[in-house]
Amino acid sequence: MAEGLARRLGTGDAVVVGLSAMIGAGVFAAFAPAAAAAGPWLLAALALAAVVAYCNATSSARLAALHPESGGTYVYGRRRLGPLWGYLAGWGFTVGKTASCAAMALTFGAYVAPGLARPLAVAAVVAVTVLNLYGVQRSAVAARVMVAFVLTVLAAVIATGLLAAPPAPGGQNPMTPGLWGVLQGAGLLFFAFAGYARIATLGEEVRDPGRTIPRAIGIALGVTLAVYVLVAVAALHVLGHARLAASGAPLAEVVTAAGFGGLRPVVTAGAAVAALGALLALVLGVSRTVLAMARERDLPHMLSAVDPVRRVPRRAELAVGVAVVLLVLVADLRGAIGFSSFGVLVYYAIANAAALTLSREEGAPPRIVPVAGLVLCLLLAATLPPVSVAAGLAVFAVGAGVRALVHRRT
Repeated sequence: MAEGLARRLGTGDAVVVGLSAMIGAGVFAAFAPAAAAAGPWLLAALALAAVVAYCNATSSARLAALHPESGGTYVYGRRRLGPLWGYLAGWGFTVGKTASCAAMALTFGAYVAPGLARPLAVAAVVAVTVLNLYGVQRSAVAARVMVAFVLTVLAAVIATGLLAAPPAPGGQNPMTPGLWGVLQGAGLLFFAFAGYARIATLGEEVRDPGRTIPRAIGIALGVTLAVYVLVAVAALHVLGHARLAASGAPLAEVVTAAGFGGLRPVVTAGAAVAALGALLALVLGVSRTVLAMARERDLPHMLSAVDPVRRVPRRAELAVGVAVVLLVLVADLRGAIGFSSFGVLVYYAIANAAALTLSREEGAPPRIVPVAGLVLCLLLAATLPPVSVAAGLAVFAVGAGVRALVHRRT
């Protein structure tokens, strides 16, 4: 019988893992492209992204409580919809989030020393992988420290932004983005909300999962939404939507424009730590999905091994670490956010479809929740840049082809 993972995480640990993924590098970068798309309707785009995140989180929490196993929607899709749908969810999550891991590593390197971004990114991936090999509990402790620091930095940004004088009224571009711009802005901002999946993928490592997972997802999402709303209001108050859209480092520019330029290095450090925290949580989540897929032989079965002492999936974690290092070394990942968003939105569309099969006795959410989540996920995915949509569809087609070949030979 295969070794199971150790249930060592409580509600606080699970909340911190989710926060480290959601309040990651995205909050330091996502508002600029979202403002470019949504303009003065940035807060509406944020609200729509939050609605989608709420629907997805509710569906995921109910499913995770019923199926507390590693793998997240890969497991739910297999159990509720069939092996193919579970495989497509797992494939999209693994490929998209591996690209996100590389993007977070490169973000860390770029903030610390732009001229040494790639070597530092490789070092970050190696360090995070080694940390994960020593057990998820140590990873959760590290995530707790990083989340505390990033939240402190964001509190400073919010305070300075809200206390500053607003920009001159003549500096705004009276753009009217329309519904499409709001939808695209929501799709881009959704990337920053998607970290609550990390809690569900750790379902086999939390204590009392039926109670812990829904509570942790709800707390993490609520805290993240409150922080994002305050950051968005502060940024719009100081910079206005036009200047925010044109900024390469919007939160650092907020403190500078507010007259607190001395805080800029602190904000830069916060961005680097946030990227590292997001990388830590992402590698945890991807390796657990790889473990689940290997158990079902949708990936090489050797990756399903669990270390008998540490009770962690060392082979899966090493495989993910190697894949991320290779991407960091060879890939240009500037478009990784769009590609990753497409994969994650499809992943959650499948999660919502799986939640539609739950009965009342199984803890089904109100039907409007998974229906709205399914429709909105597909809608936001369609509004992403055409290159991202095309690349995402191609990757899913390749994944379906790979599965067909593997299962034809077995």
